[in-house]
Amino acid sequence: MALKETGILARIRESLPGGGDLMDDCGALPPTPAGHTLLVTTDLMESDQHFRLDWHPPDLLARKLLAVNLSDLDASGARPVGYTLTLALGPGLDEAWLDPFLRGLAEATREADVQVFGGDTVGRAAGLGLGLTAFGFAARWLRRDGLQPGDRIYVDQKPGASLRGLRKLAAGQRWDPRRPDADLEAHLAPKPRLGLGLRLAAIPEVHACLDLSDGLSRDLRNLAEASGLSVEVEPDLDEDTLRGGEDYARCFGAALPQADLEARLGLPLIAVGRAVARGEAPLLAYDGGLLRPLPDLSFDHFGRP
Repeated sequence: MALKETGILARIRESLPGGGDLMDDCGALPPTPAGHTLLVTTDLMESDQHFRLDWHPPDLLARKLLAVNLSDLDASGARPVGYTLTLALGPGLDEAWLDPFLRGLAEATREADVQVFGGDTVGRAAGLGLGLTAFGFAARWLRRDGLQPGDRIYVDQKPGASLRGLRKLAAGQRWDPRRPDADLEAHLAPKPRLGLGLRLAAIPEVHACLDLSDGLSRDLRNLAEASGLSVEVEPDLDEDTLRGGEDYARCFGAALPQADLEARLGLPLIAVGRAVARGEAPLLAYDGGLLRPLPDLSFDHFGRP
């Protein structure tokens, strides 16, 4: 890579909100408000494992890196405040890649009203590694282990768009900002409904929540296993809905009727399951009128096509 570490750090300081304070060995988090819990989440994204550089425009990749972390915080009922950034850059990357990446990250940072608190940069033999650790404050930590028997489970957007986008990329279609494709955008630059998690955490009858990242058939299983229950999957869900990952919807269990929740939240919801006492398996689906274990159908997102 033509850039040196000092040049990379200078670009980060100049472009990212909060970057001007990155002049010491450590950064500082803001004080945790009274009655709140400091939550932290982290994600690592590796080229050719989680994304492909020839498919993913750098500005959209930066937006995705931040969005997937803020989505985790939001699903936990936290208000995000900032993040640390780690860049591991191979020699094939230069200003032509780094500058739009940092511009995209700066724009997304401002839109989310957060800032960078620190991070690290390092060279590597080839490819690209991106690490981001995000912090937020939660008045009520909405965990995945609070599901109760009888809770209905909902998502705020239908899963499957990101999987369709990945298939289109594998078939040769590419992102064109002049003719945006909704499925490609869902995969390359997801837009989780940030802020919904805080509203869900304020409803006592909402008992558990997670962000739908691995795929519905896996994340419903995660809810069930964390709560020591089983989940009966709604019978009308198609395979793409069950299989697709990286949709970043809020997936939550609540005791309130769907109509009441929709009225409170002001948006339509999709019922995907019901929590029941632990049965034969954590995830159950109707097959010929009988409830049978549902295997993990989740797609290995960003795996090699």
